[in-house]
Order: sequence, then structure tokens, then C-alpha cells
Amino acid sequence: MTDDPTLLGRYDDAAEASAAVVISRYSTSFGAAARLLDEDSRRRIRSIYALVRVADEVVDGTAREAGLSDAELLTVLDDFEAETEIALRRGYSANLVVHAFAKTAREAGIDERLTRPFFASMRRDLDPSPFTAEEIAPYIHGSAEVVGLMCLAVFLVEDPVDADERARLEEGAVHLGAAFQKINFLRDLAVDWHELGRNYFPWLDPDAFTEADKTRILDDIDRDLEIAGRTIRRLPRRARAAVAAAHGLFSHLAARCRRTPAERLIATRIRVPDGEKLAIALRSALTAGGLGR
Repeated sequence: MTDDPTLLGRYDDAAEASAAVVISRYSTSFGAAARLLDEDSRRRIRSIYALVRVADEVVDGTAREAGLSDAELLTVLDDFEAETEIALRRGYSANLVVHAFAKTAREAGIDERLTRPFFASMRRDLDPSPFTAEEIAPYIHGSAEVVGLMCLAVFLVEDPVDADERARLEEGAVHLGAAFQKINFLRDLAVDWHELGRNYFPWLDPDAFTEADKTRILDDIDRDLEIAGRTIRRLPRRARAAVAAAHGLFSHLAARCRRTPAERLIATRIRVPDGEKLAIALRSALTAGGLGR
């Protein structure tokens, strides 16, 4: 909430409030980590999440449940991307979620180099053809790694760094985004396969998921988390607690998945109770030295 008395200031506030509603309705994990941010970073991160979430709802069933055909889904997504790019240039959109994102993007230097890969990955989810092994890395980049880079751009608005340090921080952001996405792929393996017809691990058969398959996936996730973890203490203090909390939550999820037998993992989505999430988030933030002054 700002003290800007202008018409645009009031509209900005309404747009950012709408983004906050989206995150509160759709993500307890992301929301819990965001609460550890300073006010300016929190509103910007919520604006990024809202845009990503709305696009995700277009491709993951909500729009189809509303009765849209395959062709209409693609048109809605294309229009959403076009509106986003126009808003990045204009600084205004009649769509509140897009307006909030554009405001954040213009403040943080986020542009089409990050939004276009994101929308390309969303568009790929509307393609019913099976993923190939070669498609997975670009898909993860667009659907998750660029979101990590957007969040990093927000964290550096008030704390700029030189090019070498930014490159180090970007490596951590990319691997953290990839880890989050791969954990969600693993947790949603049954739903993605049986309800959406998607397999984000094209080298395995979801109907014959084994302990070896699970271990291979989790070893890859742990490598991403380890690389990402190296850079947390290099982040601006204003961001450190939230990123450490998110890292801790997903590390805990990965460990829980490792303890869960493959046959149960393919049948049940692994969850962490909200109270336990809060405890993990706070413990991770404290360990990283992200709380306090």
C-alpha cells in the first residue's frame, strides 16, 4: 500500500492487492516465504507470482473447466502474453494482475527476455504430444528458472551488484527454480500423467515407477538445491530469510519424498502441514542469518 494520492497510485494499489489475493488463494509455501520479505520486495514478488499463477490456470485445467476449446485456450494464452508485453512498454494494463506485474517488471528491469521463455513453456503444456528428453531443459528454464531470475531482479532493485556477482547469484536463482519445479513434477507425477497426459520425466514410465527412478530424480534435485544453497548468504539481507525459507521448505519436501516408497509417491501427493511449514521456514531463515539486523 502506498501513500500516492494520484489516480494511478490508487490503481497501482488495487492491482497489487489483487496480486496478493492470488498468492493467498493458491500457495501456502510461496506465501509463507514471501511474508519474510520487506514490504517493497513482498509486493513485487506477489506481482510476479500472480502473473505466473494466472497463466498456469489457463493451461492446467481451470480454463478448460470453464468450457474453452483447445484453440480457445491457446488464444487466451497468446492474448495474455501480448497484453503483458504491451503493459511492459506502456506501464499500464486494464488487467489488474498484468498491471501489477508490469509495474514490478519496469522497476526491476524484467523484460521479454524472461517473459517470452515463460509463455513458451506455458504454450508447450497445451501441446498434447509427449515431451522428448531434449525439450525438458528448455521447458524447465521457461517455467521455473526465469521465475527465479525475476525474483532475483526484484531483490537487487535496492541492492545492485557488479556483473560478476550478479552472475553468481543468477546461477543460484536458476538452480533453485529448477529444484522447485522438479520437486513439483515428482509430487504431481500421477496427476500429470493420469489426468493431464503429461510426463515431465520422459526417460521413465509413470505406470512402472521404481525406487531407482525416484532416486535418480531426487539426486538431481539435491544437486540443484546444493548449488542454490551456496549463494543464499550472498543475497541482500532483505531477501536472505525468504529465500532460505523457500530453500528449506523444498529441501524438506525432497527429503520426505526420499523417505516415501515409490509406490506410495506415485499414488499420493506429498504435503507438509502448514504449521510444520512455518517452523521449517523460520528455522531455515535463522540458520541462514536472514533474520534480524
